[in-house]
Amino acid sequence: MKVIGAGFGRTGTASLKAALEMLGYGPCYHMSVVIAEPYRVRQWLDIGEGRARDWDEVFAGFQSAVDWPAASYWREQAEHYPEAKVILTVRDPRRWYDSVSDTIFASALAERRPLPVRRRIIRWLVAHRAPDFALYPRMARATVMDRIFDGRIDDPAYVVEVFERHVAEVRATIPAGRLLVFDVREGWGPLCAFLGVPVPDEPFPQVNERETFRRKRPGRQLRLILRGR
Repeated sequence: MKVIGAGFGRTGTASLKAALEMLGYGPCYHMSVVIAEPYRVRQWLDIGEGRARDWDEVFAGFQSAVDWPAASYWREQAEHYPEAKVILTVRDPRRWYDSVSDTIFASALAERRPLPVRRRIIRWLVAHRAPDFALYPRMARATVMDRIFDGRIDDPAYVVEVFERHVAEVRATIPAGRLLVFDVREGWGPLCAFLGVPVPDEPFPQVNERETFRRKRPGRQLRLILRGR
C-alpha cells in the first residue's frame, strides 16, 4: 500500500481513484470494488463488527485505497503501512453534506423505513442469489453510519460537525510531510508534487457519481439476481 485515502465518501474520491491509477498507483481500492466483488462485503462486516482485521488480505493486489469503507480506518492503515502517504480529500462541508445526504445517506435512511412490496421482492431475490451482497446495509452501518456518525445521519448539524472534526483529526495526527490535504478541483499540481511524479498530459479526471448514483442501482441489482455472486 503506497497511498491511503483518509477523505470521506463524496469528497472527490472517485476522481482521486482514477487519478491515482493514471499515475501508476493502481489498482486503487474504492467502494466500487466492494460492490463489484460482493465477497468483500463480508470482509468489511467482519472488520466492522470486530471479528477480524487483516489489512494485507483485504488490500492484496492494491497499491492505494480511497473512499469508504477503507477511509473509516485511515488511522489503523497509516499505522500498518508506515511508508504509505496519506491523502485527505476535502470540500466545502455544506456542499459535501448536500451530496452525501442525496446519495449514500438517502439509501441508508431508506433502510430504516418499511420497504414497498417491490423493494421487498427485490431484496429477497438478491439475498437468495447473492447472500454476501445482501449484507451490504449491515456492513455500511457497522463501518460508516454507526462507526463514524453514531447512526445520526439524519442530523445535518451533527454530520457536518463530524466532517469538520475528522479533517482536524487527520491534520493533527499525520505528519505534514506525509499528508496532502487535497481538493480535487486543484487538479494534478498538488497531487503530483506530493507523490513526486510528473504531471500527465491528460486532464485531471472529473468523475461525478452523484448524477448516476441512483441510476446504477437497478442494473446492479438485476445483475446480482441473474448471475448470483
